[in-house]
Amino acid sequence: MIPPRPAALATPLALSMGDPAGIGPEIIGKAWQRRTEAALPPFFAIGDYRAITKVWDGPIVRISDPAEALARFDEGLPIVEVEDAGDIVPGQPNMPGARCAIAALEIAVGLARSGAVAALVTGPVSKAQLYAIGFTHSGQTEFVAERCGVAAGNVAMMLAGPTLRTVCVTTHVALARVPELLTIDLVMARARVAARGLQRDFGIAEPRLALAGFNPHAGEGGALGLEEIEILIPAVEQLRDEGIDIVGPLAADTMFHPRARARYDAALCTYHDQALIPLKTLHFDEGVNMTLGLPIVRVAPDHGTAFEIAGRNMAEPGAMIAAIRMAAEAAERRAAHG
Repeated sequence: MIPPRPAALATPLALSMGDPAGIGPEIIGKAWQRRTEAALPPFFAIGDYRAITKVWDGPIVRISDPAEALARFDEGLPIVEVEDAGDIVPGQPNMPGARCAIAALEIAVGLARSGAVAALVTGPVSKAQLYAIGFTHSGQTEFVAERCGVAAGNVAMMLAGPTLRTVCVTTHVALARVPELLTIDLVMARARVAARGLQRDFGIAEPRLALAGFNPHAGEGGALGLEEIEILIPAVEQLRDEGIDIVGPLAADTMFHPRARARYDAALCTYHDQALIPLKTLHFDEGVNMTLGLPIVRVAPDHGTAFEIAGRNMAEPGAMIAAIRMAAEAAERRAAHG
């Protein structure tokens, strides 16, 4: 099988390493190792050099400027160093490591905003560790959006795999809070961002959206809940008036079989697990998280730090490879079409 063509980019991709005690360093090293067979464009990692050496014995090239990654990519995995992650023990996160992860992310966002890199791929972090050092954002998505000057309501979290894309209306909140957060305006905002993202980053000229119902059987005409009648149906009607191709609300339990998936380009889901369970069931090892609505391209593998297997050479790099490829393809489309 002929590998796909690497994206033709003038600048490399930046990969923030994530928590140095997680599997981020390992899957970045393994992604570089498979760069040829996976047809990956040049990229470099940002983080503590030692985190890579603890879990991977491949060649590493220290660089100080992103441009060096283009020339030296085949010599070894290029790394921009962020030091002082404390005592790095795979599988044992600590507070210095969390601070290092945020410092790497901050540098990577700055490089992406300046145009020094084509796109940003973020490694997995531990929210518990971040909260312990005073991190006030719900996650990396919200942090990146703030640093880019974009309001949280104007971005959307898309999960993507080879046969399914889902977009969350609400994200990392307790399920009990979803009904109070679910509004016509929020549904419409997420749908607009999703439609624009499918056009801009995926090259889909006329995107088709499908909105999942919140209640079982999409509420059964109000018998099982009123969110569909009071919120979702009015949102869909107004979105159609704006020219957005959207159907729903549909019963979520019949939206994700193969025939149903063929009818839309992205499923708009009302809460986190409604979007992530089907995506991870279908594409656990190659699922990607993309933040839509940003002035930069930001993508991440759709899995966590997996501390329980860190340092055991068990981490699969498929999702990281997919994230690198998707980031490069989106960056290439943006460069070509403005």
